[in-house]
Amino acid sequence: MAISDWRAGEGPRDKLLQRGSQAVSDAELLAVLLRTGSPGNTAVQLASELLERFGGLNAVLSAERAQLLACRGMGESKYAQLQAALELARRSVQEGLHRGDLLTSPQQTQLFLRHHLGSQPREVFTCLFLDNQHRLLRCEDLFFGTLDGAAVYPREVAVRALEYRAAAVIFAHNHPSGVAEPSAADRRITERLCQALALLDIRVLDHIIVGRGQSCSFAESGLL
Repeated sequence: MAISDWRAGEGPRDKLLQRGSQAVSDAELLAVLLRTGSPGNTAVQLASELLERFGGLNAVLSAERAQLLACRGMGESKYAQLQAALELARRSVQEGLHRGDLLTSPQQTQLFLRHHLGSQPREVFTCLFLDNQHRLLRCEDLFFGTLDGAAVYPREVAVRALEYRAAAVIFAHNHPSGVAEPSAADRRITERLCQALALLDIRVLDHIIVGRGQSCSFAESGLL
C-alpha cells in the first residue's frame, strides 16, 4: 500500500506534517522516503522489515546496493530515493564546513566527519589541513582500502601539508564494521604520522574514527 492510499490523518506522512518530524518513529520516517510498500505490506511494514534485517536506520542507509535490492519490495527507485536522502544530509552538513572556516568545536568536526565518512562501504583515510588559527585549508580523502591492506604513507601526508602550507592537521577514517574503537593498526599509523609531521613543525590535533552513527576522538580519549 502506498502512503498516498492511507486515509487522511492516519499515515506517517500526515503524522509528520501534523506533529513534526520528531514525532515519527524510524520506521515511519523511512516509510515516508520509500513511499510504497511491497505486495501485501504497507510502506511502514517494509521499513520495519528493513530496520530489523539490517539492525537500525544507519545500517539501512549505509547498506550496499546489492544487499538492499535483495530485499522483497525494494527496487532501483527506492534505492535511489534513500541515496538521495543520505547525500542531501551529507551536503547539508558539509555546507557548514568551508575553506577558511574556523574549527573551534570538536563536536562540529566530528559531525561533519560522520556524514562525510559514515556511509562509505570501504575504509577511507581523510585529512583536514588547517592554518595556524585552525581555519580549514583543505579536506582531502588521501587513502582508500583498509589500514592493513592499503598503506597510509606519512610522506604523502607531509607533501600535501607542505603544499597547502598547513600548520596543523586532523586525521579521520571510517570503520565499515560500525565499531569506532581504535585498533592497534590505528594507533601505530597515528604515531608514525605524528613523528613525521613533528619534524616539519606541523601539529596533529586529532585522529577521529567514524563508526556507525558514532565516532571516537584520539584527543578526547587521551591517545595523542
